[in-house]
Amino acid sequence: MSAPSHTHSHIGDLANQTTKRLALSLGLTAAFVVIEIITGIFGNSLALLTDAAHNFTDVIALGLSWYAVKLATQPAHSGKTFGYHRVGILVALVNSTTLVLIALGIFYEAWKRFISPPEVDSTILIGVGALAFFINLGTAWLVKSGSEHDLNLRSTFLHLMGDVMSTLGAVIAGIIIAFTNWNWLDPLVSVLIGAFILWNAWGILRQSIHILLESTPENINMDSMVTDLLKVEGVRDIHDLHVWSINENLCALSAHIITDDVMVSAGLPIQRNLNEILVRKYNIRHATLQLECECAGQNLLYCDIHDASHMREKV
Repeated sequence: MSAPSHTHSHIGDLANQTTKRLALSLGLTAAFVVIEIITGIFGNSLALLTDAAHNFTDVIALGLSWYAVKLATQPAHSGKTFGYHRVGILVALVNSTTLVLIALGIFYEAWKRFISPPEVDSTILIGVGALAFFINLGTAWLVKSGSEHDLNLRSTFLHLMGDVMSTLGAVIAGIIIAFTNWNWLDPLVSVLIGAFILWNAWGILRQSIHILLESTPENINMDSMVTDLLKVEGVRDIHDLHVWSINENLCALSAHIITDDVMVSAGLPIQRNLNEILVRKYNIRHATLQLECECAGQNLLYCDIHDASHMREKV
């Protein structure tokens, strides 16, 4: 009985460490947004104001990610039988959508400045941009841990890395403007920043929608899985197979397994062997396997789920 308790405690400790890092990043980013807005207005720099706008979305992203990590540790109950694992996916969807909107706003404002480039204070652009670069790099580093396997954290990390790249671009633009007075470089850098943001946002948005639609996880080859399961001794056929992601790291499976007409106790080794393959080869640790001695309905591998009222009408 102590193992599950130890595991739950370990997960809770990791979540607590993550929320502390997110809170620190949130505080630093929020304070710097105010600085960038003020200096961007006085310096008349779209690149700084663009970065401030992106930083503001980072404040929102960090706040949502912090809340999602806290909520995801809550246990399942009668109203949420899968728990709150998908909160992080919803946050990733919101974050990526926000990034797309910000990028479109950047393109629109940059176009207006290309037509009529204003005078840019390169000193302010360089100074504030350099400070922003180090702050953004630090906050991105705080969030990076765990982002490789968590879509919620990765969406926030990409928000912050977008700021790292944008502030670096602002500094480079400021240095060139100081020597050449090419003020059009300021909106050009903003366009490049917007393109970088849009490119990162699309990947997170696509993956979030993929999970929310309960699509088959991209790393699972269904043909190979079916072949492996049919090799298990005692398995005659498989139908009504469903595989989906609850979040990026937690996959679930349900299937009807056709066996010989055997006693329940004789079916336990079959279930055990099937689960062993699913865990070892496909990292599916939540599987619901219904053993049957014959197919009760249509013998379809991927069975359609019909609306109950539609089925009643047909009857």
